[in-house]
Amino acid sequence: MTPAKDHTPGLSVIMVSYNTRELTLRALETLLAEIGDRSIQVIVVDNASSDGSAQAIASAFPEVTLIESETNLGFAKANNLAAESVVGEWLLLLNPDTETRPGMLDAFDAFVSAHPERGIIGGRTFYPDGSLNPYSCARRMTVWSLLCAAFGLSRAFPGSSIFNPEQMGGWARNSVKEVDIVIGCLCFIRADIWARLGGFDKAFFMYGEDADLCLRARELGARPIISPDICIVHHVGASTPVRSDKLIDLMRAKATLVTRHFSPATRPLGKLLLWAWAFNRYLASRVGAAEDRDVWAEVWASRADWLKGY
Repeated sequence: MTPAKDHTPGLSVIMVSYNTRELTLRALETLLAEIGDRSIQVIVVDNASSDGSAQAIASAFPEVTLIESETNLGFAKANNLAAESVVGEWLLLLNPDTETRPGMLDAFDAFVSAHPERGIIGGRTFYPDGSLNPYSCARRMTVWSLLCAAFGLSRAFPGSSIFNPEQMGGWARNSVKEVDIVIGCLCFIRADIWARLGGFDKAFFMYGEDADLCLRARELGARPIISPDICIVHHVGASTPVRSDKLIDLMRAKATLVTRHFSPATRPLGKLLLWAWAFNRYLASRVGAAEDRDVWAEVWASRADWLKGY
């Protein structure tokens, strides 16, 4: 695991852990099982977990570089902190709630060899039951995509590329395809591109930083792409309860992306559509479960705050 003095590993893996001890241990176990004779650097930042994550990681995987933060830095700052120590030509941002599928690193090596011009590479993610998790990549937000989200078209027609444009509805992630955004749960990025971008924008705490990074990278000429052969299991999403604080962070991130990546002429409309999205979800929640009512009531009540963005 520790690189030899005369050899720089081609890949540095960064994982940010926060109160996910068992998942993180499994993520490291499945990743390290795939390394083989490669020389790979693995760095884990523990964001002040209270579940003993740091101690368990240090005990089970002494070959991993562990950075213990005294506070929860969030996703963007923690990745930036780890990236200060990387020595690889490529970075792999990998969530702690993932499992590396057999052959994933082989598939990455083969794809890089076939497409050396690419600077950001993603893959396919699956739920633990084997079904496709479509949230490994996305198209950028637009006025149209926000309108579809605000008025329920994306939810009503999830398989439509017209009405669910951000998630590229109808595409099973089973072909090589250029995308706007590779999501940070599984994101390979060349270290020189990361350095030119200055890593994640530290203004983001959680959510949106990967979209911002990829959109800024596109301005440098990097064109993110998906390889269907690079596969992991991602545990979050199938049964994770919706929480108001996470939704508020998500809406704040979206508002920030509108401010930074929409044209001056479309920014006000983008913000209005975010407002409409939250309002319509709030109205719909009034006839739903009590938990949903409470969540969306809090999101709606906080709209003046999250609409400002970061």
